[in-house]
Amino acid sequence: MIAELLVISSIVAPMRVIIFSDVVCPWCYIGKRRLDTAVANLRARGVEVDLDISYKPYQLDPTAPIGQSMPVAEAYAKKFGGAEKAQQILAHVTHIASQDGIVFNMDIALRANTLMAHRLLVMAERDYGNEVQAKLKERIMQSYFTDGDDIANVDVLSKCARQVGIPQDKATQFLLSDECVYDVQESLQMAAENGITAVPTFIFNDQWSVPGAQDVEMFERVIQRLSERTES
Repeated sequence: MIAELLVISSIVAPMRVIIFSDVVCPWCYIGKRRLDTAVANLRARGVEVDLDISYKPYQLDPTAPIGQSMPVAEAYAKKFGGAEKAQQILAHVTHIASQDGIVFNMDIALRANTLMAHRLLVMAERDYGNEVQAKLKERIMQSYFTDGDDIANVDVLSKCARQVGIPQDKATQFLLSDECVYDVQESLQMAAENGITAVPTFIFNDQWSVPGAQDVEMFERVIQRLSERTES
């Protein structure tokens, strides 16, 4: 009987979580942190949580010039109707982020096209697995929101890659090629076909879609409920 139980537990698949997000989306960073916190809280309470998380590309501004960047405050002012409104929005998300332990330095952040960053994330998942991809996602977001780096710059991205265990020379060579451009475009098309028009969007087990940066307790409830359904 014990042997049978071990076999059964070994073939239970982890919960699949697909997350559509952009690396310059403040709510995507906040949502990622809240999901990570929810998983940590559940494990701390003795709940067995096994997630297979995959980050998929989404571009808030696919028309952003490649090879150019601008201060985030300027980009927000153009998008939201002026500097005053932009500052209100940036101050609000900065405050929310701080409550989740994230430092936003939006006064030095640089808005740039995110295609290259998404390509690197696709490569990271393909060649190094989901855990490395998640670490890279976190590092690129930190580079953008906290450090004020240009995340469309090859040197910046390859340094982020090195800091999560990907050889920097391999990352640089990859970024200077056109590799994985099609993969990113395919994922963007998949998002459009599935009606995803805002991020972050979390899809659990290819069935349950959870839009937005939900609070930690909501993520805990979703994970627990789906885990119970899987086990029953």
